[in-house]
Amino acid sequence: MEFSLFAHMERLSPDQPHDVLYEDFLGLCRMADEGGMRAIWTGEHHGMEFTIAPNPFLSLVDIAHHTRSVRLGTGTVIAPFWHPIKLAGEAAAADLMTGGRLELGIARGAYSYEYERLSPGLDAWTAGQRMRETAPILRKLWAGDYAHEGAFYQFPATTASPKPVQPGGPPIWIAARDPNSHEFGVQNGFNIQVTPLWQGMDEIVTLMARFNAACEAHAGPRPKIMLLHHTYVAADSEDAARAAGELSRFYCYFGAWFQNKRPVRQGLIEALSEEEIAANTMMAPENLARDLTIGTPQEVIDRIRRYEDLGYDEFSFWIDSGMSTERKRASLARFIDQVMPAFD
Repeated sequence: MEFSLFAHMERLSPDQPHDVLYEDFLGLCRMADEGGMRAIWTGEHHGMEFTIAPNPFLSLVDIAHHTRSVRLGTGTVIAPFWHPIKLAGEAAAADLMTGGRLELGIARGAYSYEYERLSPGLDAWTAGQRMRETAPILRKLWAGDYAHEGAFYQFPATTASPKPVQPGGPPIWIAARDPNSHEFGVQNGFNIQVTPLWQGMDEIVTLMARFNAACEAHAGPRPKIMLLHHTYVAADSEDAARAAGELSRFYCYFGAWFQNKRPVRQGLIEALSEEEIAANTMMAPENLARDLTIGTPQEVIDRIRRYEDLGYDEFSFWIDSGMSTERKRASLARFIDQVMPAFD
């Protein structure tokens, strides 16, 4: 089992300076590098203070200057917001600027809030089809002199410039949930990223079963699969209970952004009342304590052992939570110092 960090800047109120939030974000990335994590992942989101990440390549190039050896991944770029030539070129440039450390995670996107602003009329199905057309093109553009006639993109012979440092280009990861997405990724030789969100062990088992089925139907090499999961390593049971409450609030806001029904001003969604949060029984703290990777170091080790036994190759510590920087750092330090050594 390998380990990585999944992180963004997240702003909860207007009084938080962006420059301080960014320094906090870089501090977590430095901890991941110095602690021996394999990779850092950061994604792409637009117009949302909840998840601040307008261009992951920009972030990763800067992170490269603050770290030594950790791999740097997009988790994920939203394919329908990119022309394939632009995506291939910027990914190759980022690979060059990071010394060949880039990994390219690709997804269709999820927030209708973003679709209606960046590509009005786009729906999840069409976004997925655009992603499936884009991803296989990238390696061909890195190889050079590739012309394309597809459903969404048409262009004459083109070569991505600059060339990526890594032979064949950066490893590509596909965010997958349904069986067709797993099949698409595996058949194209892409690694797979999955997240069960709040849905717990049953979903973790189901996602691995879909990956295994796709691999069994494909004669080529077995790609890697990464589990992305909200994680908190607690000092004690009381600390774990507090974390479950904080993550309950986070997921209530996650759901509000996903539903795209509340007013948004200055990039901040209208605050949820305590009554609204309490009424969201699906995201109740006791449920998230059960279904996320929350617990004391030994409890987290035991949970990750179960993921490892299922066949997951990488566990990505999703640290976005609405918690204070101090609580995030304390949890990550316990993960690095007390959890990761159990898997050496």
